[in-house]
Amino acid sequence: MDVQYEGEKNREFFNRKIEEYDATHATFMKTKNELCSYLPQDVTKILDLGVGTGLELIEIFKKYPDVDVTVIDISEKMLEKLKQRDFSDRIHIIQGNFFYLDFGDDYDAVISTSALHHFLLKDKLVLYKKIYQALKIGGVFLNADKIVNTDLEEEEAIEYYNLYAHEKPHIDRPLSIHHEEEILKEAGFQNINVFLVDKENYRLIRAYK
Repeated sequence: MDVQYEGEKNREFFNRKIEEYDATHATFMKTKNELCSYLPQDVTKILDLGVGTGLELIEIFKKYPDVDVTVIDISEKMLEKLKQRDFSDRIHIIQGNFFYLDFGDDYDAVISTSALHHFLLKDKLVLYKKIYQALKIGGVFLNADKIVNTDLEEEEAIEYYNLYAHEKPHIDRPLSIHHEEEILKEAGFQNINVFLVDKENYRLIRAYK
């Protein structure tokens, strides 16, 4: 399926899930909060991809109250809820599909939490290359997201997706750590580290430009 069609499916799905989103993602808050500690100490500008309702930004604004943050999400309902946060006046909000937006090229950090497992490997590689270009030299990409523990589990997830993609409104497609590291390197990233914070099927990945 093309990324435009997938994007529209995700928009509709997350618009419907808005009332339960925070409760569902609260189970990953330890990792979301830990992400803040891996930001550069002198960070001034951040791009957040798939911001949702902004759960990961709570801790970031506590530590870096003056940081300049641009956020992107495809769901207008998520962004409406984000605007209710007490830090909403300090962020630049963009609604749209990652694959059709210009990210710019001057960020100290690009972050994402619980968002990028919605893309197939080939599409994720395209996105990682865009993220790489969006970072300053020495900038960092921090991705806290679902993973599978083996390539076989990844293959099974993709097979399930191929069978039911047109029948089900939303199917996760997490990659194995092996493939995450592989496409990050192919996109140009160096010094890649993977951290287990609190859930076996969830990792925080750090990669530098």
